[in-house]
Amino acid sequence: MRNSAVTKAVKETIFAHGKLTILLVCTIVGSITTGLIPPLILEWIINTLTERSELSLPAIIFYFMILSLSGILDAGKESLITVFGQKVTHRIRSIMCRKLKSLPADYYTGQDTGTTVSRFVGDVDTVETLFTSGIISMVADACRIFSILAIIFVKSPGLGILMILVLPLLYLLTRSFQKRMLAAQLDNRQAVGQANNHIPDTIRSIRTLHNLNKEEYMEKRYDTYIQEGFRAVNRSNFYDAIYSPIIITVSTILIAVMMILSARGGWLMSFFGMSVGTAVAVISYVGKIFEPLESIGMEIQNIQSAAAGVRRINVFLSESEKESLAETSDKQQTDIPAIRLQNLHFGYETDKEILRGLTLTVNPGEHITLIGRTGAGKSTVFKLLLGLYEPWDGTVEIYGKKAGCIQEKEKRALFGYVEQAFHSVPGSVLEQITLGDPTISREQATEALKTVGLWNTVKEFSQGLDTPYQDSLFSKGQIQLLSIARAIVSNPQILLLDEITANLDSDTEQWVLEALQAASHNRTMLSISHRLYEYSGGRCITIA
Repeated sequence: MRNSAVTKAVKETIFAHGKLTILLVCTIVGSITTGLIPPLILEWIINTLTERSELSLPAIIFYFMILSLSGILDAGKESLITVFGQKVTHRIRSIMCRKLKSLPADYYTGQDTGTTVSRFVGDVDTVETLFTSGIISMVADACRIFSILAIIFVKSPGLGILMILVLPLLYLLTRSFQKRMLAAQLDNRQAVGQANNHIPDTIRSIRTLHNLNKEEYMEKRYDTYIQEGFRAVNRSNFYDAIYSPIIITVSTILIAVMMILSARGGWLMSFFGMSVGTAVAVISYVGKIFEPLESIGMEIQNIQSAAAGVRRINVFLSESEKESLAETSDKQQTDIPAIRLQNLHFGYETDKEILRGLTLTVNPGEHITLIGRTGAGKSTVFKLLLGLYEPWDGTVEIYGKKAGCIQEKEKRALFGYVEQAFHSVPGSVLEQITLGDPTISREQATEALKTVGLWNTVKEFSQGLDTPYQDSLFSKGQIQLLSIARAIVSNPQILLLDEITANLDSDTEQWVLEALQAASHNRTMLSISHRLYEYSGGRCITIA
């Protein structure tokens, strides 16, 4: 995970939450230490009883207090690990969200939606297991194992040697399980991403699928993805299921060997033998050393699952970003064209070029209408101007800046984009215009509505601008006016209009055109519509 988002998030969390980190470390150390003490106290109690000596009440109370403290520290450790893991995953999601803002549009068109969603949800959730039951827990269990092994060596050197001989074999077994579980987890994550993407694809195409009677075909594909994920999970569960019985069997054999060899007498008895109390303590420690080993088996699975998620997160964060551009003066020079396209070549597919050598210059305040056949690339020009795609060849400049390098925070002040269909967002009428931008005031929204002639309608609503938005509040023409108000509320210098009157009747169209005339005053306007060209009196450019 070197230089990964997870490593960065862990470092940031450690420095941002120093007290939590110190408390977590202290709790882990306390949990390990208090877990080692009870068998030693039990050894002393049993040896005292076998010697027919009187047992003091404080010793018994101390034994139960240590057991209670050990349990409390264990619970505290798990809680703090969970809190730490949640803070780390919160930072990872924040890093990924920042990445989303810097990705070009061709990432979204070339990437399955379900795959991206599964990275934000499933993969990041698995990363949390690195802390709740992963790396931190595994380190704590390893420290517990070495501590117990040291005590066993002191109490019974023979048993300590047996333990040292067995542990490397268990390590090799664990490594073998790691590789197989990692492969299974990667297969499962891929299958989950495919299944997540299949559902929205099916819903979007449901009418076509119904008309072509292809529902069963899509159902079978979905079932294939589910079965692939199911088989991968089963493989992972199989290795985890057989790991625990192996550990338990080995621990039982070791204790049996120790007892048998101790009973044979001679040097074996001195090498393996011990007092009754020590035997009880050692047996307790043997059980304790295999308990964390068994837990490590589970932790290995969680770590491998998280490793698969980390790999997919790092792939996402390594995606190429839009180029950055040094900040320049916000004041636009009047002698620089508002829009300049020079020898532009572009296509969505490598073998299908849409724009071939397009050259166009639009001066500030000029009104230009693009015309051409369907599929000629008129709307594609808008997407290139907005910096959503990079051209194959040629240049796309907005006031002398490369379109793909314009910062997101600059775009809304620079562009106003009106599409054929209005895309509403959850919220009030005001939020349809501001899109939740805190820098846009109610006064600006009101002024935008007045400009397009919609204010008198909105102010009659029971809650005015704060009225919850529903399509039924407005007619089709009024919804288009609302779209124009959204586009001009931030006072953009350039208006992009994509067939905004295509679905309107003649009377409503005239109403929208009159509102548009007021909205386009002192602004550069680029539109796709014969009617807008005739109304605005600007230039008409044919896209072949």
